[in-house]
Amino acid sequence: MLLNTKTVRKMKDRIREITRKSKGWGNEYRRQKLTEYVRGWINYYKLADMKGLMAETDEWLRRKIRAIYWKQWKKVKTRYRNLRALKLEEWQVHQIANSRKGYWRTAQMLNVALTNKIIARLGYISMSDYYLKICEN
Repeated sequence: MLLNTKTVRKMKDRIREITRKSKGWGNEYRRQKLTEYVRGWINYYKLADMKGLMAETDEWLRRKIRAIYWKQWKKVKTRYRNLRALKLEEWQVHQIANSRKGYWRTAQMLNVALTNKIIARLGYISMSDYYLKICEN
């Protein structure tokens, strides 16, 4: 069973809505809502062959999560302090904290600091890991 593009588009739109930076939700509530939606969606479509789709969507979702955290660290001072706490080298901290790029571009640079392990430790669910655990194919 393959998923059609309309289904995938609706799933991504819903994830966009949940992870909207201007939503005003706390991280805990956003994490809970996202986990509920992802688990429900994957459980519903678990018979479909979507390993590649889940890996691709997972990367995109983690980048959105990084962008959310970057927006929460509004000031350069806060960004600097949080990046130092993530054990980056001084030149990397300086370069990223003083970046004038947008949220989406900076989220890509944050790959170095907010790694997949850290995002998992923060409590966010990995779509591909959950799919592989549930998958019956």
